[in-house]
Amino acid sequence: MALVGRPNVGKSSLLNALTGEVLSIVTPRAQTTRERVVGIFTDDATQMVFVDTPGLLEPSYLLQRSMLEAATTAAREADLVLLLLDPLRPEELPPEDSVRLLQARADALFVAINKVDVAGPADVERLERWSEEVLGRPARRVSARTGEGVPELRDALAAALPASPFLYPADDVAVQPVRFFVAEFVREAVFELYEEEIPYATVVKVEEFREAADPVYVRATIFVERESQKPILLGRGGAGIKRLGQAARAKIESFLGTRVYLDLWVKVLPGWRRKRSALEYLGYAVPEE
Repeated sequence: MALVGRPNVGKSSLLNALTGEVLSIVTPRAQTTRERVVGIFTDDATQMVFVDTPGLLEPSYLLQRSMLEAATTAAREADLVLLLLDPLRPEELPPEDSVRLLQARADALFVAINKVDVAGPADVERLERWSEEVLGRPARRVSARTGEGVPELRDALAAALPASPFLYPADDVAVQPVRFFVAEFVREAVFELYEEEIPYATVVKVEEFREAADPVYVRATIFVERESQKPILLGRGGAGIKRLGQAARAKIESFLGTRVYLDLWVKVLPGWRRKRSALEYLGYAVPEE
């Protein structure tokens, strides 16, 4: 089941609310999610596999093309598609190509309006009309932050799923390896602690992960695009990277439920967001020209 929508509509928050687990990183900044994140909800009768996707946007460089491809592929392939809309920015609707894809999947499409706990009624109603007129689908009202409407949405999605054996063991909550989530928590800390371009110019690669060690040993490299960005990330006398390490380690320890020794390094990978070879080295799926 694919969760799609414009950047920063709350897809990651809704994934966490639907699964009851903190799997997808959440920040106030747009374009935080770069890859598909798969979360699993299982009860006695139903298993639901949710795919959080990058935002539907008009790409301006290669990484954004990769992000858009991940989102549209999920929307094409999933049994169900849940489009999330943001009434705080009702004018920011999916791009035309994405709308056509959603219209083609109308039989499998659900629409939800997030953030209704803080939105104005007129903007919520405006999006409800758009959903009916353009997509031919009613929109449900939800709040990923408060949980309003989330259980009812989950029940409606479960009822629409095709019958199938469970795809994963009942106690699984995610598909990606632990290394993926460790890198994501470091990146989340970067988004929280740094401003301007730095969060978007950074990417994290876990180089070493020793789960048997006590504490668990993690060595990760934070890549930036330009030499001038490296001292900003490190801070004066290393104060910045120390603060970042403390924040990221707390997130990782909470996720793993054990002590962690986090060894962070900062390196320059020039123009990595725009270079196919760099993106492939970092593990991104890069669309063909």
